[in-house]
Amino acid sequence: MRPENQSGVSQFLLRGLPIQPEQEGMFFALFLGMYLTTVLGNLLLILLIRLDARLHTPMYFFLSHLAFSDISVSSVTVPKMLMNMLTQDHAIPYAGCISQLYFFIVFVCIDNLLLTVMAYDRYVAVCHPLHYATIMREELCMLLVAGSWIFSFVHALLHTLLLVRLSFCADSNINHFFCDLTALLKLSCSNISLNELVIFIEGGILFILPLASVLGSYVRIAIIILRFPTTKRLLKAFSTCGSHLFVVSLYYGTLAIVYLFSSSWDSKDIIASVMYTIVTPMLNPFIYSLRNKDIKQALEMIVNRAHFLK
Repeated sequence: MRPENQSGVSQFLLRGLPIQPEQEGMFFALFLGMYLTTVLGNLLLILLIRLDARLHTPMYFFLSHLAFSDISVSSVTVPKMLMNMLTQDHAIPYAGCISQLYFFIVFVCIDNLLLTVMAYDRYVAVCHPLHYATIMREELCMLLVAGSWIFSFVHALLHTLLLVRLSFCADSNINHFFCDLTALLKLSCSNISLNELVIFIEGGILFILPLASVLGSYVRIAIIILRFPTTKRLLKAFSTCGSHLFVVSLYYGTLAIVYLFSSSWDSKDIIASVMYTIVTPMLNPFIYSLRNKDIKQALEMIVNRAHFLK
């Protein structure tokens, strides 16, 4: 469905990152390198999971979808930002802006839900190891992932439809490097109380419930481990949950720190967006690979195959 523009605004202007003009070349090279690292690292992770039968488990199934989502959330925003920095043309068409907003919400939402699903998977692996295969069967994994994707599409569609009914003022400068929902609402001349209410209620629930589920899973894991604490159990729990716990801490902790200690609301939005559209997606493949014996073995197998074919 093509979004209908109620106000006659044909395009918006993305003001981009709050950096000095003479620094744009340095930041362009930096963000280009980070974006390429994100795409190549996550594609490699997906490839390893698909090719190595030892990685055909629920945890890596969820991880492959998280890697795809990380590539997507960066690809929705970063290439346009880099193009703007390179050409100094900051315009984005109305339809393009709405499309960018929709897919950005989709992939941020799916990231949030997949981290929650992965926390449940780790809870079952640690607290119910003997029943892990029975509980985390293929049908349940497919249902959890499909449900996360469907919910994300519906969630994004709700906010997008509420946005396109609004009229926008003559000032079409978006104080962001992409079409962010809150930045677009600031430009509206219409009554945005319904949009804000939905963001507060539905968006709040979407943030609080997954976070509470993740915390609940790890609290339960900690209780189980601390009943009979041994070095072996602690090391096994860390190897099972360490990577996911670090990613969750990075994802939620970054948002909390930025919104608590940044000096202005606009800069908070931009800094937080840079973290979860560029930094976190780039780091995830390294976090899940550096201390992961299965991933290292799969990578060695691919390298050995490549040498053999030569």
